[in-house]
Amino acid sequence: MTRSTVFAPVDIVEGDRKRGIVLLGDHARRDLPEDYGSLGLPAAEFDRHIAYDIGVEAVTRKLAALLGVPAVLANFSRLLIDPNRGEDDPTLIRQLYDGTVVPGNYPIAAAERERRLDRFYRPYHDAVGAMIASVAQASGQAPFIFSVHSFTPVMQGIQRPWHVGVLWDLDDRVARPLIDMLAADNSLVVGDNEPYDGALRGDTMYKHAIVNGFAHVLIEIRQDLISDQNGAIAWAQRLAPIVDAIDHRPDIHVVKQFGSRAGPL
Repeated sequence: MTRSTVFAPVDIVEGDRKRGIVLLGDHARRDLPEDYGSLGLPAAEFDRHIAYDIGVEAVTRKLAALLGVPAVLANFSRLLIDPNRGEDDPTLIRQLYDGTVVPGNYPIAAAERERRLDRFYRPYHDAVGAMIASVAQASGQAPFIFSVHSFTPVMQGIQRPWHVGVLWDLDDRVARPLIDMLAADNSLVVGDNEPYDGALRGDTMYKHAIVNGFAHVLIEIRQDLISDQNGAIAWAQRLAPIVDAIDHRPDIHVVKQFGSRAGPL
């Protein structure tokens, strides 16, 4: 976990916006601004999955370099506020996460909740929206949004068997070929909407892709596979030709409204 007196909530990885692809890393970092200390937690808690998606920053940066496309990364820990939740989601600011009580979040006043929305959450989503709009303008077509996440191999004592999961709602333009291409490797156990369901009202995909009819997917890679640089690079190299192949499908850069299992748009 790093510290800075000037805390930027967003990091932009530049790339060719004419490609029409945007990479996202909602939980890429575990950082906190100095005025929040450690939220009352021991430093070791920031090495765990509760603080960030382990390996995602390295995978996303390498994937962006291989594809030559831009990426938007959230620079703050999900323990501060979770950018992959709707503003009204009860898990937006967690007080308890996988057995850990977060003292700095309990209790939390309405004014502090709004402060975190204004300082961190909304600037990140503003940056995501601006990047998507810029890519659409530069490419002259609907953008393809690819969000990178990772998941812990064991959650609440339960072992998770998947190497990778593909999360989606009703729009399967990216999800279906991605699942098929990953599953072509017999060494991989590929989850279809595992270990989470891709339908979550107000999350990043809902807010920026689903309501706009943009082709998208959220991929979850098991953290032990990308916890070191070699693993992260290997997964980026695995994903790059797959993403590139999907990008060339005729229905990817077209606006299509599919709706959502999470409720009306």
